[in-house]
Amino acid sequence: MNSNLILASASPRRKELLELLQIPFEVIVSEVEEIVDEKLHPAEMVQSLAQQKALSVAKTNQTSFVIGSDTLVVYGGRMLGKPTNKSEAIEMLQMLSGNTHDVFTGVAIIKGEQVHSFFEKTSVTFFSLSDKEIVDYVSTGEPMDKAGAYGIQGYGALLVEGIIGDYYSVVGLPIARTHRELLNMGFKHS
Repeated sequence: MNSNLILASASPRRKELLELLQIPFEVIVSEVEEIVDEKLHPAEMVQSLAQQKALSVAKTNQTSFVIGSDTLVVYGGRMLGKPTNKSEAIEMLQMLSGNTHDVFTGVAIIKGEQVHSFFEKTSVTFFSLSDKEIVDYVSTGEPMDKAGAYGIQGYGALLVEGIIGDYYSVVGLPIARTHRELLNMGFKHS
């Protein structure tokens, strides 16, 4: 199947969000070795990583629109990716407890020679969390494959006091803006 729309992501959450558009698409997971430039601003970094993912899939799918995406949590100037173990997840959540952090999600859309990328920044405020709440949450396993060690769309929603910005961007794909950008690039619903 050579689809007109491809999601270059292994994330089940991004797949679910793209399904909201009710447009047929296929998932082709990018196998690119991501190059992280620590000197980049978080907004530039997530766009760069999204582009790397999309480009690796677009090379062999020149006639399709390919979407890549990447998400980072930033607090106190520190970029928080996915935790590598439970103690790192606990440390991240202790840092975020009672504070506001920013979530940057970058999106790249590529079709042939067209390359377009953008980002969304959403501020998320956590309740003050007890050590028990943090340990109990980490023991669910949910934080382990998520930037900043939490999933706002799952049990992690109980940690969140409020957000300013695009909820879906925190989940991993700002779906409304992605749809508009696709249309601006000439994507046609079939």
